[in-house]
Amino acid sequence: QVQLVESGGGLVQAGGSLRLSCAASGSIFSINAMGWYRQAPGKQRELVASITSLGSTNYADSVKGRFTISRDNAKNTVYLQMNSLKPEDTALYYCNRIGPGGSSWPWGQGTQVTVSS
Repeated sequence: QVQLVESGGGLVQAGGSLRLSCAASGSIFSINAMGWYRQAPGKQRELVASITSLGSTNYADSVKGRFTISRDNAKNTVYLQMNSLKPEDTALYYCNRIGPGGSSWPWGQGTQVTVSS
C-alpha cells in the first residue's frame, strides 16, 4: 500500500512563496502521473497541477504562471513551487496519483497553506 506524506505548508503573506513536497513509499511511483490537489473550507477538492511520468505538466487556470510542479523519481517525491501566493490559495494541499479512470492511492494528511492579506 502506497503512503503519501505531504510537507512544506505554512503561513505566508500575500505575494510570498512556499515549496511543498510529497514523498511516496513504494517502487511504483515513477510510472504514475501525479497531481497536487487543494481543498478550501466548504469547497470541493480541486486539482491544481499535474505531471506525467515523463514530466509533462498541466495547471489549473487559477494557478497558471504562479505554481510549478516537478518530480524526482529517484526520491519518489513530487514538488509544488508556489510563488505570488494569494489569499485565495489558502487550503489544505494534497498530492496523489492520477491513475486510470481517476483512481488514486489512499490520501495523506495534507499540508496546510495559509496566505494572509
